[in-house]
Amino acid sequence: MSASRAEVCVTACAEAWRGDGEILAAAMGTCSVLGARLARLTFEPGLLTTDGGALLTAEPVPIGAPAGPAEGWLPFRDHLWLVQNGRRHVMMGASQIDRYGNTNISAIGDWTRPVSQLLGVRGAPGNTLCNPTSYWIPRHSTRVFVPKVDVVSGVGSDRAAELGARASRFHDLRRVVTDLGVLDFGAPDGSMRLVSVHPGVEAERVVAATGFDLAIDGDVPQTRWPTDEELRLIRGLLDPRGLRDREVRA
Repeated sequence: MSASRAEVCVTACAEAWRGDGEILAAAMGTCSVLGARLARLTFEPGLLTTDGGALLTAEPVPIGAPAGPAEGWLPFRDHLWLVQNGRRHVMMGASQIDRYGNTNISAIGDWTRPVSQLLGVRGAPGNTLCNPTSYWIPRHSTRVFVPKVDVVSGVGSDRAAELGARASRFHDLRRVVTDLGVLDFGAPDGSMRLVSVHPGVEAERVVAATGFDLAIDGDVPQTRWPTDEELRLIRGLLDPRGLRDREVRA
């Protein structure tokens, strides 16, 4: 079956949790939530997924649907225990991100008189210093991928190293999935590297949409297509209303 760009993004997000085993998959954004639930339904059955709130679901549920049978209750104090002990892999969003993975979800412009007030740093510092962390960014552009973030909310690899071993020992930035491709932090200096481009996207387009030098190792492969089974699960079970296509348009 042919797949939409959004469906490629969902499976690319799912791949972020491959090999994680029995930890909590926390996601923010339609495609990343779908990716976590798809991973649990296919290659990572041990993942813990929620209804978006405090219930651990017995099975992955359609996005926006009630939890149905629950296998546990996850009050905030227990959720924070998972965060502090590295038992959660979170896929966050970012209004700005730099080449080392420092991210901003707090404010745009000078922090004393910002042009735009955003969410605040929220849980980003603790997430990035204590948990495996990935990012889902549905609009890859130079407005998001910037040389320097205006406010540091999530901690990048360079700042974690500067803080020393006590702060960086659990720091683990995994990957960045966007509507154009997949990136990681595998460059020799810990900076961002282009891992794959989605079908129909050229590496040059990703480079042009990135506001800093992007590491590229030779020919960039194509992000894998969803399997027929994955497409059946996405379309028929997890997202029958097609909310994914509102977040990422072909």
